[in-house]
Amino acid sequence: MRIQNRIKEGQKVGNDMHFILEANESHSIGTPAQKMITDSDETAFVYLMDADEGYAYIHFPRETWSSMLQALDGGADPYLVWKDESIPLKGFIEELTMLLYNIEGNDNYGEAFTTAVEQEFEAFLQRVN
Repeated sequence: MRIQNRIKEGQKVGNDMHFILEANESHSIGTPAQKMITDSDETAFVYLMDADEGYAYIHFPRETWSSMLQALDGGADPYLVWKDESIPLKGFIEELTMLLYNIEGNDNYGEAFTTAVEQEFEAFLQRVN
C-alpha cells in the first residue's frame, strides 16, 4: 500500500521553513529517507519517508514551490509539521538541488513539468549556473 500525503502550505518560522501536512492525514508518516523524486503527472516533487510498508510519499504540489524556493534560499533543511510533530527533512536541500539541475532543459520529465520547474525556480537556477 502506497501512503501518499500532501503538503498544504509552507510557512516561514524564524529562519526555518515549515511544510504543513494536511491535518486530516491519519497514516504514520515514517522517518526521512533523504530521497526526493518527481511526479510529473501531478506536477509535484515527492519527498520519501521510510515507513513499515516501504515508503510514504510526501507530495509538494506546485502551489508549494515558492516555499520550496525559500527553503533553498535559506540553505537549511526544512521541517515537516503534522499535527503536533515536527520532523527535519534531512537531505531536502541537497536532493531538491540535484533534481533541479537534472530537470533543467531535460524534457524526459515531460515538457509541461520541465517548463513549470524552470519558471518557478528560475532565480535559483540562474544563480547557481
